[in-house]
Amino acid sequence: MNANNEIYAIKRVSLDKTDAETMSGYMNEIGLLKRLEGNNRIIQLFDSEVKAGPGGTKGHLMLVMECGEVDLAKLLQEQQKEPMNMVWISYYWQQMLQAVHVIHEEKIVHSDLKPANFVLVRGQLKLIDFGIANAIANDTTNIQRDHQIGTVNYMSPEAIELPDGMRRLKVGRASDVWSLGCILYQMVYGHPPFQHLSVYQKMKAIPDLAHVIEYPGCSIPTVVNKAGERKKLEHLQQPVRADVIQGIKSCLMRNSKERATIPELLEQEWLAMKEPEVPLAKPQLAQDETVINPYYMKQLLEYGIKLGQQAQSGDIDQEYLAKEAERLVAELKALES
Repeated sequence: MNANNEIYAIKRVSLDKTDAETMSGYMNEIGLLKRLEGNNRIIQLFDSEVKAGPGGTKGHLMLVMECGEVDLAKLLQEQQKEPMNMVWISYYWQQMLQAVHVIHEEKIVHSDLKPANFVLVRGQLKLIDFGIANAIANDTTNIQRDHQIGTVNYMSPEAIELPDGMRRLKVGRASDVWSLGCILYQMVYGHPPFQHLSVYQKMKAIPDLAHVIEYPGCSIPTVVNKAGERKKLEHLQQPVRADVIQGIKSCLMRNSKERATIPELLEQEWLAMKEPEVPLAKPQLAQDETVINPYYMKQLLEYGIKLGQQAQSGDIDQEYLAKEAERLVAELKALES
């Protein structure tokens, strides 16, 4: 607490069993937070120090940070008891996208995105915990990993697949998009897409092209009773908009190259809660009517001028003009079809 009675969070990390690589990771996290200072979608770091322990022990790393009121995981737990609220979903989804966009612009892949990585600070969603975040090398959009990473429910296919027994895993920006898609799925349906499977089944199903992800047409809230059983509140079900389902699908493409980018996701119309545009029905035309564009209108005008010149010499009568008009409309109709 400071002199103005504002509460801060202290992250206290014991260094006794910390190896050089882990310590480097902590220093990397501090460096990232300093680099992103002032961005309102990233948790703010105010101070840090290594405090030596008694008797020559390594002691603790202390970080003074903004204090979040609640994380998104707890928020979602409460929200899944309520009917789906698209205004609530779009509000927080947009803030999540903005936060991840910030780190992607800084050539950082988080690689462990999950609801617990986002906290509310005075009503605003912020990204926290860069424990295993990595800077992307300037010449590539991927980073290489020597160990399995991430949280299984939100883990991307490429973070699980092991090419030909090699344990080097490519995890790029698109991997964060997959994880975000799993979170959006949970915001809409109350659970992530692979939650019903065991850990082993998840590891098999996530990269498996043959495993179909279900996108129900309705969102049904659930509550857990005293016996620990999950009960669906069918009377509170809400239809899920087709464009929202399409938005989730654009994140959950097994091929990472086919996934939407963060800027594309921020442009999706449902985010602004606009009603999806209904294409205008084609006008119902009579047999002797057609639609004409400027290109063909120009040709008709040129043809009309030539006819006008012929008419002056008295070669054209009204009956011929009427038949010619019918022929031209029929030609244009054929072109249109």
